Amino acid sequence: MTRTTDLLKTVVGVAWKAGEAIDEVYQQAQDFEVSSKTDNSPLTAADLASHRIIVSELESSTPEIPILSEEGASRPFEERRGWRSFWLVDPLDGTKEFIRRNGEFTVNIALIEDGRPVLGAVYAPVLRRTYSGILGEGAWRQDENRDAVPISAAGTGEAGLAVVASRSHAGPLLSSFLSALPDHRLVSMGSSLKLCLVAEGAADLYPRLGPTMEWDTAAAHAVVAAAGGEVTDFDARPLRYNKENLLNPHFIVLGRREVPWREAFAATVNS
Repeated sequence: MTRTTDLLKTVVGVAWKAGEAIDEVYQQAQDFEVSSKTDNSPLTAADLASHRIIVSELESSTPEIPILSEEGASRPFEERRGWRSFWLVDPLDGTKEFIRRNGEFTVNIALIEDGRPVLGAVYAPVLRRTYSGILGEGAWRQDENRDAVPISAAGTGEAGLAVVASRSHAGPLLSSFLSALPDHRLVSMGSSLKLCLVAEGAADLYPRLGPTMEWDTAAAHAVVAAAGGEVTDFDARPLRYNKENLLNPHFIVLGRREVPWREAFAATVNS
């Protein structure tokens, strides 16, 4: 599958359409009806509406590419292992942020090729903000209907570090890691927007020392990589996709390369 700007425009348009459906639920309801999936994570009507739109649009525009969505039917590894390329989708990343009504949730669509995210779009419906990228071509941020502007994961350039942390998933392991870092300030953010802050140089790093699934990270990983940043596990190996187990390892997102994160992690696991 040729990765082109036209394909990216199509994917961004799909993300916007799904975002409109999410925003309609978000604006109309004061209290959301929430059910629980088998892993006890929350599920709303907005998740399902977004899923239906994305799957329908992608099946129409790229019928030859299979789709793996968080809210779709499970696809066994015996089937997936033969996929050279596929769409990896999180129809509503940050459902907890959606329920809390803080606006920090996203639509995530990524194209995976040979285990790597090579094209991605992340759309925040309430913020009206889109991050997108194509590996080897570049990455962009677009606010509302303004022109998209190039972004670069070059770090903040500040004397101290700007470290992105999760609003919903802090824990003792992360606290220990942060305490081992040099002088820094914390930037709290929800959903895949955390990775996007590194992609646009608004933060230097994002350590994730808690569970995530492949669909949580793929689209923003594509943006980070297209912007020149890195998303690796704590052995400095790039995250891989379409594994038999779709759970991600702990990982770190880097814009600023000279951060002593290995030393901080070693101090964390040995404490």
